[in-house]
Amino acid sequence: MLPEALRPLGDLARNLRWSWHPDTQEVFRAVDPDLWMSTGGDPLQMLFQVSPERLDVLARDRRFVRNLELVRNDLTEYLTGERWYQTWAANNAQAPEAIGYFSAEFGISKVLPQYSGGLGILAGDHLKAASDLGVPLIGVGLLYHHGYFIQSLNTSGWQQERYPLLDPNELPITLLTDADGSPVMIKIDVQGLLVHAQLWVASVGRVPLVLMDTNLEINNERERLITDKLYGGGTDHRLAQEVLLGIGGVRAIREFCRVTGHALPTVFHANEGHAVFMGLERIRERMINENETFDSAVEQVRAGMLFTTHTPVPAGIDRFGMDQVRSQFASFAPLPIDRILGLGAENFPGGDPSRFNMAVMGLRLSQRANGVSELHGEVSRQMFQPLWPGFDVSEVPIGSVTNGVHGHTWMHPELQKILESPLDDAEGILDGWDWNALDRVDDTDIWTLKRQMRGQMISMARERLAASAAARGMTSDWVATALNPHTLTIGFARRGASYKRLTLMLSQPDRLKALLNDPETPIQIVIAGKAHPADDIGKGLIQEMVQFADQEDVRGKIVFLPDYDISLAKPLYPGCDVWLNNPLRPLEACGTSGMKAAMNMAFNLSIRDGWWDEWYDPEYGWAIPSMELLGNQAERDAAEAEALYELIEREIVPMFYTRDANGIPLAWVAMMRSTLSGLGPKVRATRMVRDYVTEYYAPSAASAARVADNGTAEELAAWKQKVRAAWPGVEVVRVESRLPETVEVGSSHVIEATVRLNGLAPADVAVELVSGEVDATDELRNVQISRFELAAGSDPAAESVLFTLTDVSKAAGLIGYTVRVVPDNPLLASMAEMGLAAVAE
Repeated sequence: MLPEALRPLGDLARNLRWSWHPDTQEVFRAVDPDLWMSTGGDPLQMLFQVSPERLDVLARDRRFVRNLELVRNDLTEYLTGERWYQTWAANNAQAPEAIGYFSAEFGISKVLPQYSGGLGILAGDHLKAASDLGVPLIGVGLLYHHGYFIQSLNTSGWQQERYPLLDPNELPITLLTDADGSPVMIKIDVQGLLVHAQLWVASVGRVPLVLMDTNLEINNERERLITDKLYGGGTDHRLAQEVLLGIGGVRAIREFCRVTGHALPTVFHANEGHAVFMGLERIRERMINENETFDSAVEQVRAGMLFTTHTPVPAGIDRFGMDQVRSQFASFAPLPIDRILGLGAENFPGGDPSRFNMAVMGLRLSQRANGVSELHGEVSRQMFQPLWPGFDVSEVPIGSVTNGVHGHTWMHPELQKILESPLDDAEGILDGWDWNALDRVDDTDIWTLKRQMRGQMISMARERLAASAAARGMTSDWVATALNPHTLTIGFARRGASYKRLTLMLSQPDRLKALLNDPETPIQIVIAGKAHPADDIGKGLIQEMVQFADQEDVRGKIVFLPDYDISLAKPLYPGCDVWLNNPLRPLEACGTSGMKAAMNMAFNLSIRDGWWDEWYDPEYGWAIPSMELLGNQAERDAAEAEALYELIEREIVPMFYTRDANGIPLAWVAMMRSTLSGLGPKVRATRMVRDYVTEYYAPSAASAARVADNGTAEELAAWKQKVRAAWPGVEVVRVESRLPETVEVGSSHVIEATVRLNGLAPADVAVELVSGEVDATDELRNVQISRFELAAGSDPAAESVLFTLTDVSKAAGLIGYTVRVVPDNPLLASMAEMGLAAVAE
């Protein structure tokens, strides 16, 4: 029990804002500096262990108590004051009151280990940035009692996994209870058995994160294990987790809002396919509570649902057997099981009719969808194009919001101090940071700060190397001199997936050793990453890297740090000079680790994949040429490795080691300024969340409101049924055009299209001219869409209706074109939404 004067410590410890707020961390450090260090900077653990005598001393320390009050008041103002969203929403009538954000993992802090890698860190940064901006988000996830595994290495360098049991009562979360103190429960059906889950709430600044927990005595052993491990078990276990996340998550968010009085979400965001079953629960609610039909409920749900895909390859999508899904939802009344199965069916060319595809379901149940970088948006449109036959890849309704990273979490504290600004609206200032601040700092101070960052990273690395050597039964006498604070440091840390090519740098071992051992201009490389426990290929790559690093002639110059997590990552990014990323393009959806490095004045050395493809600039780093046209994988790896070595040897090393009379690499420091000022504002998670608010959340809320108005959802559903029933008979009967083979820009021509509508009204469709330049493969590029009008005097009720278009050429040369008919309704988000198109032959 804390003394009365110290009660605010408990409030501060249970709101995870402390994890990105230096002033709060300083308060906790002052409680007991040694205990703060020994607990790894965990406020709750420290408060559990601090002695009563120390607390009594602090309670009488007027300076400490006064500072504690200041920090507590700052938190209160942060939680209650108006922020960006409140100002923005005041001028936007359709701003949603609340958004439900569902994710299988959340990487908030090392003290709440509910994440495995990039997806979870992204979700955590999304919540933190939403809190900073005042966006009314409610996070929904699962409470894993073992979290993700702790990684270690055996003597041979093979990855070992350990799953420590987490006690929820020792985590910064609070059990959700009713007014009488009883735990709030939800119930779901999992494979015919009733499963109970209690709800825990983590406070992520202003954002509540609701976590479901099935580890209860009331459940059978199998059901208790649903929330045991993140991404553990087989497909039945995975399906159970995703049913809990989606179906249970909607019920959990309802219960949370009932108990707390929080506004119910009008927009639901599925962060990857793991959560898209939430659409089924929302359909069920509307069918039962609002007496809607299945189709009407679908329209209401779709309008307010957003699906974000994070994978650029079909193999990364969760797919279940149709029989598994049929068994799970056979009694999910009143939803017809055939309609449920149809939502995830791969009933398109190249699809597998025996599989239920979670991404396909997400796309069919969401009126809006996005990838996580511009390139990933393009790749996603190509990958899912079979769902929209008759439409060009560019028209597939999947957009993009490029990921971002939370600056207050990932930027070095000393660098944050330099950027902090009391102004809000001056040029170059965004979210309280002056991105041009380094222009007022001299080269020596910038270089000194970078050396300090590198030194702090090396201290952390040596601690981990010593512990790893001891665990492997190896000598650690070399660790004290491992890595050099004055040496060019390259970082590489990410999942051990094979497409990320951890071992590409080992393709020329002698050349790498020469770089590591150069007496005048050496490099050093710091590596980290985990492979999925079932991924023996990834484990083999890690072992190959570890065994190379174990060789005496490079030991301590290239190192592998086990157990890549937030506590390792935070000092790693600032401590590196160059961040290496060499995936197989375009298999990296975004890749935010390079963003975190850039935010700490490190340069990217990367294949132009993910975010680096759209924001690459020679002022921010180097682009490794991608040899995608080489069909042979070994040849491609060899060519890209050669390019990687060339860049390091000919450009990076000379620039780093070219110094002035004071030992400062002037060109390098100039590039550090450019990287921070140019990339910093772009890679911030606040930019990302603003994009989601303005481009997806607000439009989704507006669509949901329109569809909810006076039976509009039912009318839209009936209209879609009418269109689908008539569509097989809709065709472009004839096209007449006076279009020359070669045209000049600005020339005009008339096109007439006769269309059989098969009972539809002209207002139900749009007749479009799809035109563009014809390339060497006889495909259209630079596609443009022009819309026909109903011809004057044409009978709308006739079997065939005439439409006309006067088209003005916007491109010279050989023009290709076709005419198509698509459904048209003001409630559709895009012409491609229904996936129907009748194209002229």
